[in-house]
This record gives sequence, C-alpha cells and structure tokens, in this order.
Amino acid sequence: MQFQTPQFIDVEDKIFGPLTFKQFVYLAGGAGLVVVLWTLLPPFFAVLLGLPVIALSLALAFYTVNNKPFVNIMESFFSYVSGSKLYVWKKEAKKAMPSEPKEGGTDLGLYVPRLSDSKLKDLTWSLGVKDQTQPKEKSSVIGQ
Repeated sequence: MQFQTPQFIDVEDKIFGPLTFKQFVYLAGGAGLVVVLWTLLPPFFAVLLGLPVIALSLALAFYTVNNKPFVNIMESFFSYVSGSKLYVWKKEAKKAMPSEPKEGGTDLGLYVPRLSDSKLKDLTWSLGVKDQTQPKEKSSVIGQ
C-alpha cells in the first residue's frame, strides 16, 4: 500500500478565491470598520480615519517583512514597547600601561614567565623567545 506524502505544508490553503482565510478576515474586518466609520461620522472624518484602517488591513493581509507576516512584526513591536527593559552597563577598569624600560637596561618589554625550577629550562625558553623577537640578519652573499 502506498501513501502520498503531503507537500507544501507551509503554504496556507486558498479558501476565498485567491485569498487565504486570514487575509479574508483582515480585509473583511477593515472594510467593516470603514463602513461603520462612514455611517457614524461625517464624510470628512470618515475618510480621514478610514484611510489608516484600510492601509492597516492591507498590510496585515499582504505585506511581509523578511518572509514573516506583518502581524508578527506588530506583535513584536507591541511586546517590545509594553515590556520591561533592563539596561546594564558595566564599567571596565582601565588596564595599567606597561612601564617604559629604564635607560641603560636591555629590557625588550617581554615578560618571561617562570615555568619551572630548572634554570636550564628557563634559559633555553628565554633564548628561544628572544631569538624570535630579534630580526634575522640577511647575508649579502648570493647563494647562502
């Protein structure tokens, strides 16, 4: 027995012609509110208040931002505006600047940590670090 796997499950069904149920509800609600405004208010005020209602209902029905419906954007906006906000600022302490080498000293500004109690290991480690910090001299003879 074979079963057919549903496809396009993320696409809403078109119920009212080219409109989904949600789109139809948004447009019908906006049109109903405009009719109520037209019957209750003088024509100038009805048009003045009806245009934003029509724009909002069209945006709710058809407008998407980053492939998300406008309803989600409005919900996020209202939850941000009405929610509590916590502003945290941590002042970081300034780090001490390394001191300048004293005159006559051979301080290269390198800190050589003490790795072990063996003086031979410390010496080889510090020589390896100093070799890497000093530029190598280029020989003037070709082929060397």
